[in-house]
Amino acid sequence: MAEENKSSLDPLAALCKRRGFIYHSSEIYGGMPGFWDYGPLGCELKQNVKQAWWQFTVRGREDVAGLDATIIMHPRIWKASGHLDTFADPMTMCKECKKLMRADQIADILAEQKKKPVPHNPEGTLSCPYCGGEMTEPKPFNLMFKTVVGPIDDPSNVAYLRPETAQAIFAQFQNVTSTSRMAVPYGIAQMGKSFRNEVTPRNYTFRSREFEQMELEFFIRPDEAVEILHGRVVTLADNPDLNGPVQDDWGWEVWHKYWVEQRKKFLNAVGLPTEHFVEYWQKPDELAHYARACVDIEYDFPFGRQELEGIAARSDFDLSQHQKWSGESQMVFDDPLKQAAKKMDENAKAAFIEKVQADWVRRGKDVEAARKFCLNLFDGKYIPHVIEPSAGVDRLMLALLCEAYEEQKLVDEKGKEDIRTVLHFSPKVAPIKVAIFPLIKKDPDQDRIAREIFTKLQKKVNVMWDVSGAIGRRYRRQDEAGTPWCITIDAQTVADGTFTVRERDSMQQKRMTYPEFLAMMYDALEF
Repeated sequence: MAEENKSSLDPLAALCKRRGFIYHSSEIYGGMPGFWDYGPLGCELKQNVKQAWWQFTVRGREDVAGLDATIIMHPRIWKASGHLDTFADPMTMCKECKKLMRADQIADILAEQKKKPVPHNPEGTLSCPYCGGEMTEPKPFNLMFKTVVGPIDDPSNVAYLRPETAQAIFAQFQNVTSTSRMAVPYGIAQMGKSFRNEVTPRNYTFRSREFEQMELEFFIRPDEAVEILHGRVVTLADNPDLNGPVQDDWGWEVWHKYWVEQRKKFLNAVGLPTEHFVEYWQKPDELAHYARACVDIEYDFPFGRQELEGIAARSDFDLSQHQKWSGESQMVFDDPLKQAAKKMDENAKAAFIEKVQADWVRRGKDVEAARKFCLNLFDGKYIPHVIEPSAGVDRLMLALLCEAYEEQKLVDEKGKEDIRTVLHFSPKVAPIKVAIFPLIKKDPDQDRIAREIFTKLQKKVNVMWDVSGAIGRRYRRQDEAGTPWCITIDAQTVADGTFTVRERDSMQQKRMTYPEFLAMMYDALEF
């Protein structure tokens, strides 16, 4: 988004509605806050973003398998994960105007309204940013949507719409491991709907109540297992090559940094330059209790810098919790590890146990648990640790829209000024790849050739057919849709088979043959 347009989402939101990217859900009935529908161009963009992520994360690798789990799962899953007890936001209500809002967002609301920081009254409570009234004491508000499974509305039948896609991966870990014939280190990926009953959904589609996630759980050996196998654990201090092949002797922090770099490469590939987002490494006091590290990739939206996706090193917390609550073992058997442990004599094993116990004590963990952990390692058994890159489809789409949006001031040969609105999408995610224009729609030869090209391309990518209005008007419509290439069929096409290809960003035109254009297009679409 050009600098002069970065201060507000209004121009972009207007374009998104006008061109069929995003509509407010149930608009004819007044809409529903926090719910959005994607129109013809929006659903194509969304599909392309998801396909790009799947290609990059799953199909483009040998060590990741896929999963598509149900939205409603056994409620004990959410007890095990901690969502039932801790997945809450602090909610407060104005005693005067009765507005509900998150207590931690009041300052942001005031900032958006360009008001002063939140004033405190003598009793120490916050004032309402809308009417100045007194706010109630903040109370935890669980964000999960409740539902009832079965015909009887009874507490025993209560279930929840999932607030994230990750837990299904952990719950199906053993099934996927056995059926995919993969061994640690390997990952399980899932895309799908999630639901959070946000107190104050805001900032367009950024914070919604219904959204889609793209999550990967990449399971790795504990560092202690790596040490038994290789006699060492590679850390970031060893300066490993994160752009080369993955290595079996990597420790957790190298795997974590590796996936940070992979996510950055993906964002670059779909159209976000590295210089337009930042890595925020969470401080120790900001980390979840189970996390060893977490990086937020943040983007400068018009409403401020916000998290686009996160990459967390979650240790073995999730699988351990599901093992505890389900009673089903989440351990894996690692034969190379067992064979390596067999080569250790008793003194070496004792020294190893002592070293692990000392390390666990430093991290506030139990000595006896460390001993049992080591004995399991000697038998080739452990609960894998996990690195989790987690991204929101809707947030990424909004970032791509913000990044692509530009209003260009053009001056023609006569000095007349005009504004061109354009979306500079990467061809990989652009909703329409090619638009086909017969120059003269009533010319039978031009129409026939244009139809032939349209039909051939239609089998490969999403193509638009447009014969309405002057060529200039057709170009502008496609600029607003973010279409990378427009092909115009004219009299010369009838004569020699070449056609004019107009490139969106430069607006330059070049005559090409169909094979030449196809080669150029495929090159631009390739990851």
